[in-house]
Amino acid sequence: MVLLGSLLNALFIIIGALLGRMFKNIPESMKKAVMSIIGLAVAVLGIQMGFESGNFIIVISSLVVGTMIGEWLNLDKQFNRFGQWVESIFGKKAEQGSIAEGFVTATLIFAIGSMAIIGALDSGLRNDHNVLITKGIIDGFTSIILASTLGIGVLLSAVPVFVYQGSIALFAGVISTYIPQEALDLFIKEMTATGGIMILAIGLNVAGLTKIRVANLLPSIGMVTILVAVVFIFQ
Repeated sequence: MVLLGSLLNALFIIIGALLGRMFKNIPESMKKAVMSIIGLAVAVLGIQMGFESGNFIIVISSLVVGTMIGEWLNLDKQFNRFGQWVESIFGKKAEQGSIAEGFVTATLIFAIGSMAIIGALDSGLRNDHNVLITKGIIDGFTSIILASTLGIGVLLSAVPVFVYQGSIALFAGVISTYIPQEALDLFIKEMTATGGIMILAIGLNVAGLTKIRVANLLPSIGMVTILVAVVFIFQ
């Protein structure tokens, strides 16, 4: 089953998020301290990912153009509207934007990185799900921590993670046939680095040090694809 790894990864996220909600009533002072530590840890992860780049011009260009597009589309506002809609379904008066924040934060952490792409390709090409299962276990434990502080929005991240990884797995044969390995390696590196900077921004937000509208940076991922293709063609 090609989608088994992606399905298990999403399932681990859901289970972790549900477990994390069991710890939602921790004291406010403890919650703030935990949030600060989580934010700093996520920021360090983002910095580590940022050093993966082999061509930082691609990274900075993708972020600048992608952010301009995101600001124009005002994606942050759309995500917050989505969060408010979900809150109305759950019938809870959660803090405005909290579901959207949990959703965006968890989705970026779980979807961006080399393990997501490499694992999905292994699932599609060799029916080997070990990488995605390992990633799922890591994501599951991470979602426990995130959901305990950011709320039920973390659980919703399982949907885009499954769709993203599942799509790569389903089209793995096409990807391996039409995209040279060198181009794919370059894309993984630059996407990981670009995503790392976005995750750094998330970490700083969670720690309460900044208020960057990270959702508006999402088009940067698409720009990485375009710029990597241009660089590979003309190099």
